[in-house]
Amino acid sequence: MANELKFDILGTSFTITADADEEYLKKILSKYRAAVKNTQKISGISEPLNVAILTGFLLCDEYNKLKEQTEASADQGINPDDWDEAQEVEERTIRLITKLEHALNLFGENREK
Repeated sequence: MANELKFDILGTSFTITADADEEYLKKILSKYRAAVKNTQKISGISEPLNVAILTGFLLCDEYNKLKEQTEASADQGINPDDWDEAQEVEERTIRLITKLEHALNLFGENREK
């Protein structure tokens, strides 16, 4: 069953008809709105067409990186269901390394005194 979603973004009104669930369409719209705001924030661009083009480019970049990460994970035998957990472990590891480096720097500074 086709669902219709009406919305305004960057000063333009759109109506999308898709076979996807209405909640899914709203979720995608929310992510796109966030991407547009992020593009405006990091670029300082305000021209709607330029913002839309740059946002599309950045989203394609993000998609491609995720696709490459997925393929690399598959090559390494990582189950896609474990990706979120693997990413969380990686983030925790990076935070731990950062704390250790900070502690070692403090220890090194105190040792020299």
